[in-house]
Formats: sequence, structure tokens, C-alpha cells
Amino acid sequence: MLSNPSELPAQVPGVTALIPAYNEAESISATIRSLQAQTHPVYEIIVIDDCSTDDTGDIARSLGATVLRPPQNTGSKAGAQTYALPYVQTEFCIAIDADTEVEPDGVGLLMRSFSDDSVAATCGFVLPRFVGSIWERGRYIEYLFAFTFFKAVQDAFEKPLIASGCFSAYRAERVREAGGWSNRTMAEDMDLTWSLYRAGHKVRFVSDAVCYPIEPHDFHFLSKQLRRWSHGFIQNVRLHWRHLVHLPYLRSMVMIGIWDATVASLVSLLVLPILTLFVHPAFALGFFLDLPAIAVPVLVKAWQRGEVGRALLSLPCFLVMRVVSSVFMLRAAWLECVMIRPLLVYEKGH
Repeated sequence: MLSNPSELPAQVPGVTALIPAYNEAESISATIRSLQAQTHPVYEIIVIDDCSTDDTGDIARSLGATVLRPPQNTGSKAGAQTYALPYVQTEFCIAIDADTEVEPDGVGLLMRSFSDDSVAATCGFVLPRFVGSIWERGRYIEYLFAFTFFKAVQDAFEKPLIASGCFSAYRAERVREAGGWSNRTMAEDMDLTWSLYRAGHKVRFVSDAVCYPIEPHDFHFLSKQLRRWSHGFIQNVRLHWRHLVHLPYLRSMVMIGIWDATVASLVSLLVLPILTLFVHPAFALGFFLDLPAIAVPVLVKAWQRGEVGRALLSLPCFLVMRVVSSVFMLRAAWLECVMIRPLLVYEKGH
């Protein structure tokens, strides 16, 4: 590890990796080693051992990472990352989950976008590290479609909806100006992304920078993740909507997200079943009408990766995942906007 940023070659921007970790003894070593194997040098790897009760801190320290341990648990990934922000000595920092591995060229590819001084953050392509259970397979298709199609379209307008929290790079000063990663919502990465847009900065998506987080393998962990994500989306819309209306493309993307989360979910969970049961069975085809549009970009990307068989086997799981996600999103909208019962406690779900 370099002793100070001035030792970095002049053409290589200095970058520090921040890894929030609570009881991640089983996965932290793979994350650290993937960062140490990067073609772009990482100046320092900082693991925020958020008062773990296992050997997370000791394992990270034995691998050469700098380990910070707050005096008490910060309560969330956002809190842990913000706690470490004053220790970042480099111009850039990377936020990466403690269960995420990065392709060797991932960091270098993210850093290229910073040649544009107006870019405050960059994010990469996300795929599940393990694809075995019905939930991992559903998420695999979800990610293949979202990052191949939606994210690419969003980047064409220089407005990715979110710089994914599992692997994104930032200009450290811009994060400091935003106050770090906030605890005010359950989706700190979306909150920071939209805050950067409000401040007039750009965020870019780099499709070739690939990372592999561990996704929930059973419904117990999936439910925690979906609860956090769905409430986080609603919370961010309520927090930022007054500013989003002045950003035309981002406004449109958020409106589509709201439509999909509410109206489309109600149609698939309530209207279509009623029509199928009481009007005509042909209405059941409505559940599958958009499947070809989803399958085409998914299979193209899977073919490029040599994973067509995996994608074909996983497509039915995506349909199940979509139904479950709709239930959680509708529940979150009801609790947040009607019952005024916001989710305030961060639950880890992987």
C-alpha cells in the first residue's frame, strides 16, 4: 500500500475503497482481494467494522486493509460509510459492499468517466455472484434486463436513476458537499445520486465495469432487502420530488417508476386475476405480454456472456420475483403515504 497520495503516478487518480461491514467474516476477504487485484491501483482499502460480533475486522486487518471501528454501531451502511469519509485522503472514493467482488478492470473502467470534470459519480454493471435459488435466478434476470436496457438508456441522457450502492465511484469532495451518505431514507445510494443531480453534477454508468454481489438466497433475506428497497424508493420520491420536477428526463424516469410500482402492480396483482377468474381465462395472457420485450435484451446479453442456458432456466423465476416485488412495493406505498408509518430501521438482507 502507498504511504501517501503523492506516490501515485500523475496520470492515475488516487482512489480509496470504503467497505461498510457488519458480521461479514464469510465474504469480506473475497471483496478485499478483488480490490487488491485491480489493474488500477487502489490507494487504500478502508473497512468500516461496524461493531461486528464476528472476525470481520481481524480478517480485513490480516489482509492489509485499514480497519475503522466506530464506538457504537452506526445503524446502517450509510452511517458506516459517512463515518469513514473524513479518513479518505484521495480525490476519489469507491463505495462497495462487503459481499461484492469486482472484475480486475472494474475500478479502472469507472475512473475513466472522471475525465469529465462535471461527473461526480460513476456506477457499474451488477450481476449476482451466485445463481442457484429461485430468488437468485429471478434477480439475475432482473439485473440483466435493467443494466442492459434501462441503465443504458438512462446513461444516454446522463441520468442513471441510481448509482448502485454495491459498487460506485465518487469524487470525494462532491460526497462531502452532499453531507455524505444520509440515513434519512432506506436507500442511501438513490438519495445521494438524486442529491448530486440537484447540485448540478453528472452521474455516468459504465457497462463494462462488472461486479458480483451476493444476493438473497432465501425469502427470509429477500424480504428484508425488498422491504428496504421499496420503502427507500418511496421515501426518496417524497424527499426529492420538488427538485425532480425541474429535471425533465429524471422526472420522467421517476414517474415511470411510480407507475410501475403502483398502477402496474395493482393491475398484475388485482385486476388481471379478477378478469381471469370472472371474465375470461384469456386475460391471464396479460401476465406474459411483456415477457418477449424483457427476454430479448436478456438473452442477447446472456449470449455475450456465454450464459444462455442459465438465462432460459431463470426467466420463469423472474416472473415470480416480479410478483413478490410488486407486493412489497404496494405495501411500502401504503405504509409510507397513507398510514404514514415510514420504515426507520435498516435491516441487512443478503
